[in-house]
Amino acid sequence: MSYIEVKKVNDVEYVSFVKKFSFMGKKFRIKNHIGKNISTVDEKDYLKNNFEMISQSELRLRKEFLDLLDLTYNKDIIFQNEMRSIEINNLFEIKNNQALVFLEFAKEFIFNSNNIEGSKIPAKEVKKIIETGNSKYKNRNEVKEVYNSIDAFDYIQKGFKFNVASIKRLYYILTKNLTMSNGGSYPKGFKKVENIVNNQKTVPPDQVEWALENLLNNYKENKKTTYPLKLAFDFHLTYEYIHPFIDCNGRTGRLIMNKILMNHGYFPILVYKDNAKAYFNAISKGLEQSSKKKYYQFMLEQTKKTYQDFYVKIKNY
Repeated sequence: MSYIEVKKVNDVEYVSFVKKFSFMGKKFRIKNHIGKNISTVDEKDYLKNNFEMISQSELRLRKEFLDLLDLTYNKDIIFQNEMRSIEINNLFEIKNNQALVFLEFAKEFIFNSNNIEGSKIPAKEVKKIIETGNSKYKNRNEVKEVYNSIDAFDYIQKGFKFNVASIKRLYYILTKNLTMSNGGSYPKGFKKVENIVNNQKTVPPDQVEWALENLLNNYKENKKTTYPLKLAFDFHLTYEYIHPFIDCNGRTGRLIMNKILMNHGYFPILVYKDNAKAYFNAISKGLEQSSKKKYYQFMLEQTKKTYQDFYVKIKNY
């Protein structure tokens, strides 16, 4: 949050630009003196005219925390992502175009997320459905998937809570009125049979609810002290290991991961469909090995790509 602060001392008005933000459970304040006895100053104009300086100031304040991280072999990508995240938030303050940008993100997220899970619906059809609410695309089940995904994206932003009931609700929204490959409807609730994903066992059905409760409690205990991207990526990795449902685990997992990022002031990310094979491999490596660095590296690369794409879009809107 940015604002103009005016303090009067001995009939002299001292005008400053102030930006407040929170990071890793701590509150920070950037204050830049503008001048004395200035009649009108707009915080958006000041932020626009001093964009790089203010963004760099915030990054420096975050640096003491970032230097302690051991997520990847190349720390540069962490600083690059943090800088882009700061710049995106500053652009939002200047342009106030969040609603438009999040609509564009939803189009790309739904297309990529559904295609990762096997949908063949083209990006232009997803865009058409979101923009017009209509589609004549031949695969009606995939059209319904898009409608459901729109509702799920809305639910994540407005109604989702970090509890088991919300996770079940998210699954229900995504699978509502859909037909499985065997012609039947999606079963309600958690899986009743074990599932193996990429040749890896997942949590047995009778342990799913306990495992989710444990994951949710761990998230709540660490959400103020753990680096937000690590927090989101760790949640996603464990969630995919639990694999609580017969299907839609990837889609529910990526939505919840983005909810974590948005709750901590970060722009959500895409896992691009063209990187689906590398994504599944990264999850496997993260679950198999004692070090998660390859998994973190992949997710940070997807973050970098997303943030760069949308940084450009936000600037141009």
